[in-house]
This record gives sequence, C-alpha cells and structure tokens, in this order.
Amino acid sequence: MAAPVDAVGAKSNSRALLIRKIVAYSVLTLFAILSILPFLLLLIEMTHEHEDIMSGFSIVPGGAFWGNFKTVMNNNDWKMLTALRNSFIVSGLTALLSTYFSALTAYAIHVYDFKLRKFLFTFILMIMMVPSQVSALGFVRLMNDFKLTNSFIPLIVPAIAAPATFFFMKQYMESSLPLDIVEAARIDGCGEFRTFNFLVMPIMKPAIAVQAIFTFVSSWNNFFIPALLLDEPNKRTLPIVIQMIRKADFASLDFGAVYVAIGISIIPVAIVYLVLSKFIIRGIALGAVKG
Repeated sequence: MAAPVDAVGAKSNSRALLIRKIVAYSVLTLFAILSILPFLLLLIEMTHEHEDIMSGFSIVPGGAFWGNFKTVMNNNDWKMLTALRNSFIVSGLTALLSTYFSALTAYAIHVYDFKLRKFLFTFILMIMMVPSQVSALGFVRLMNDFKLTNSFIPLIVPAIAAPATFFFMKQYMESSLPLDIVEAARIDGCGEFRTFNFLVMPIMKPAIAVQAIFTFVSSWNNFFIPALLLDEPNKRTLPIVIQMIRKADFASLDFGAVYVAIGISIIPVAIVYLVLSKFIIRGIALGAVKG
C-alpha cells in the first residue's frame, strides 16, 4: 500500500511545483513587459512627427525618424555631438576615478589597523547622508572664486570622494578579500600599490563594474550641478541640451526631436551596462561557487 501513496504524493508535489513555475514565470514575464514597455513607447514616438504625437498615441511606427534625427543633429544652438562628447568625458572620468579611489580608500580602511580607523569610517558614512543640494550653493560660489566655472574639473574631481561607492567597496572587501592574501604578498616583497593594483583590483572586478555603472549613469544624468556651472554652449552636457529642447517655446517645440534626443542619451548607458554586465555575472557565479 505504500507504493500507491508515494506515487500520489509525488504526483501532487510535481503538480504543485508546476503551478509554482507557471506563477513565477508569469510574474517575471509581466515585470519584463512592464520594464520594456517604456522603451518600446520611446522607440515608436521617435519615428513620429510633432503633429502626429500631439494628435494622440499610436502603436504603429511612423516614418519621420531620420527627419527628427537630422533636426537634433543639425541644430547649431543645441550642438548635440558636442554635448555627447562632453558627457562622455565627464561621466567616463568620473566613473574611472571614483571607483578606483573609492576602492583604494576602502582597501586602506579594511587592511590597515590604526587609531582613527573607526572614526574615519563613521565620518565617511556621515558625509553620505548629506544631500548634494545642501552644499550646492556654497560649492558653486567656491568654484566662482576659483575661476573654475565652465570647466569640467568641478564635475570630475569632487566625484572622487564618493562615500556610497566607498561603502560598497568596503563591504565587498570584507566578504571577498582575505587579509592573508595581502600578508602573503607583503612577505613576498610586493609593494602596497603593486599589491592593490595587481592583486586586489582583479578580485574587486565585480564590485568595480557595479559601481562604475551606477557612477556613470548618475554622472550622465546629472543636470543640477552642470546647469549651475556650465554656461558656454561648447561646455554643455547632454541633460542640459535635452532640457533646452524641452523648454523651447511652443511655436518651435518639436516632440519628435525631444524623443530622439532622449533615445540618444539612453544608448551610451545601455552600451556601458552591456560591456560591464559580464563582470557582474561572473562575480555572482564566483560567489555562488565559494558559498
């Protein structure tokens, strides 16, 4: 009598498992559609003229994409290519310097044992809680005194001090960087910077990739501080130009151009994510193997 009971139990368990899979995949599919839907709507609107967009939404793509694209690229007041270059310079250098020096700071706090260690860690976390808008006015005034307005230096150099990035790196090091490895490198005569650059940095690749994405996207979409510091047309970043297109007077407002400009601004972010995502996936898989 035990065999039929076991068979019934196995059948009910497999049926319950099947139902769970169906529910899980249905929910994931719904979330995927909701995530992709805004991008699909953007792509559709990019292909319509201003009059078609104002008349109502259509799920059928239009034929005005190249016209909208030329409008965006050929406008001498907007200078889209210059804005793209400026945003690449600022965002790329910000992501590079912020992740490197945040990892270096986290390495110092994690590896070295000194008196002010806990105080400095707490102090950095306290800075993380201060909104950038609070100090923006004083920062802009300071940059005016230093004659650094219309320069990329105030947008890149202060970003090196990134408390949130430092905290993420510190937590990652505590879980993935044994101090024995550093001690072994020291015994072998390896210098501190060489140890960090050639031993610690490869271990930190997944964390660096994650924070590079976040830092790049944050700097790429930053409008507030650049709008306060950059006045020259050749120094404007992409968010400033998109805001200029959106704030055009009603007679010259072109929603087709607005959607194309937004689409152009999304492409570099997507490329950065696709390039760095392999390091994130590799890090997750490595952590699962270690666990």
